[in-house]
Amino acid sequence: MMQPKKTRFRKQFKGRIRGAAKAGFSLNFGSHGLKALEPERVTARQIEAARRAITRQMKRQGRVWIRIFPDVPVSQKPTEVRMGSGKGAPEFWAARVHPGRIMFEIDGVPDDTAREALRLGAAKLPIRTKVVARLAGEAAA
Repeated sequence: MMQPKKTRFRKQFKGRIRGAAKAGFSLNFGSHGLKALEPERVTARQIEAARRAITRQMKRQGRVWIRIFPDVPVSQKPTEVRMGSGKGAPEFWAARVHPGRIMFEIDGVPDDTAREALRLGAAKLPIRTKVVARLAGEAAA
């Protein structure tokens, strides 16, 4: 699973995900992409599950790019613990995803295979998404 090698601080505030994506909202690498339609935190486990579903459907052909990275530590207190006595220990890592953000890109497979792979990957994620495709005239970066 993905997580930062090293962080400056162990714990972070929860924060809010406001507004649309400022960057990462257009296809840069592949011919098809999976775009987020709502704000949400996506965990490292969910990203990995979606990646596995996509690569399995593509039968390990083509190429997959993951455009989000889980860099937010999410802490939880143990179950049945009384209120107070500080913040819980970091349990997992999550990525803050803004609406409009391209989360996955794929290339090197036919159009129908790409759409089906991204549909299966989207089923593993907690947010509504849509499959976007590069126009016929556009060239990959």
